[in-house]
Amino acid sequence: MSHVTYRIVEHDGGWAYRSGDTFSETFASHDLARAAAVRAAHEQKVPDETAMIEYEGPDGEWITERADGHDRPATDVEG
Repeated sequence: MSHVTYRIVEHDGGWAYRSGDTFSETFASHDLARAAAVRAAHEQKVPDETAMIEYEGPDGEWITERADGHDRPATDVEG
């Protein structure tokens, strides 16, 4: 099972949550960014339908694979 951590950080004159190298939109306060991160973390755990997905790999090639809608990551929020 994969694990996703959302970290609350200062960003663009406000606050955001970050996962890896990806930032959310900017929020006016730490509390607002944290609340949004908690919502995102909960949404990651909700099972969905199994589907075929496409994404671009690090080498620029497109990858198609089956995504099991019940294989959800563990999540947490820091900060």
